[in-house]
Amino acid sequence: MTTEAQSMLLRAERPITSIAFARRSPRSMLRYLPNPKTTPFTFGYLVVLLATTLVLVFADPVVTDRLLQLSSTDAHNLWRRPLTSLLSSAIWLPGESWLPYALIFAVAVAPLERRFGARRTALVFFAGHIVATLATELPVMALINAHVLPNSAGHWLDIGVSYGFFTTAGALVFLLPGRVRLAALAATEAFIAAIWLSDDPASLDSVVTLLGHAFAAHFGLLVCGPWLREGIRRPSPDSAG
Repeated sequence: MTTEAQSMLLRAERPITSIAFARRSPRSMLRYLPNPKTTPFTFGYLVVLLATTLVLVFADPVVTDRLLQLSSTDAHNLWRRPLTSLLSSAIWLPGESWLPYALIFAVAVAPLERRFGARRTALVFFAGHIVATLATELPVMALINAHVLPNSAGHWLDIGVSYGFFTTAGALVFLLPGRVRLAALAATEAFIAAIWLSDDPASLDSVVTLLGHAFAAHFGLLVCGPWLREGIRRPSPDSAG
């Protein structure tokens, strides 16, 4: 195992950085904010989300509505333009809500990137976004084709980064030690339930979103987290010393 791989393995065995925030001074915590040097993926993604949020605020509503409709990963768009909708849906935020997501990214995405790098973090994030979207919208598409659901069920607006976020959060939960992992998992489940209850819990789109959030979090916990740790324990032959 190379020195770099050994160093990454040691970092993976330590509690995640965000858990140690409470023991640090406010000034020292500034270095954990997303920045282009230590967390280029997180920082760059937040810049993109800020730009699209400003578009929603200042552009013509007719134009923004059309952009959101084309980017939505609803069943209709996935059938007609799967790649475009899967990629573009993750660059928009619902409403004018950039600051809360900046905090969410700083707490959940940036710590993963500091430990495993931009490439692995981006892979986890987008894998969760794509897999959770397909896992929830393909059944909707099948039910529409079987005439169980009306055609209108394939046209609701489905945008945002929550599936990617919950996947990275699930991966971070896996990396936590013992009882802290159980507490973090319970907090994640409660957060997912709170999001569902704060919306219209009886509506079909809310139920689909709930299932997507739960699927993304457990995909990160059961698949991405073990993959990240195993990738450090068993480096590729080219990098082995």
